Amino acid sequence: MSAATRRGLLDTSVVLVLSRLDDPRVLPAEPLITAVTLAELTVGPLVARTDDERAARLAQLQQVEADFVPLPFDAAAARAFGRVAAALRHAGRKVSARSYDAMIAAIGLANGLPVYTCNPGDLGGIPGLEVRAVPHPDQS
Repeated sequence: MSAATRRGLLDTSVVLVLSRLDDPRVLPAEPLITAVTLAELTVGPLVARTDDERAARLAQLQQVEADFVPLPFDAAAARAFGRVAAALRHAGRKVSARSYDAMIAAIGLANGLPVYTCNPGDLGGIPGLEVRAVPHPDQS
């Protein structure tokens, strides 16, 4: 297994379905997350519409916090974000609409890690970023 497949960033779309994935071989041996994913997941319980939904989202957030130490959005990631944002703009896509994804991609670039996602089209066309598609369990 190469270094790239040993370690990899799971974007938020993968973290949300992690417990429902049929084939763990679609993930890196050492899955990592970013502080950006943790931030996205933190919003969930705060915007839940029902107590049951809030409890489920809080439980998921707490599990992720227990299972992962997130990589930060640091100075290297901030510099990489410029390249990501420029690539998205050149492709005619709005960076603001995909800002979380762009920040996760920047952390991947800054750390030389592939990004595992259920939405590979969201990250396509970013020079130097290795994107690994993860099949969503609800789509066949």
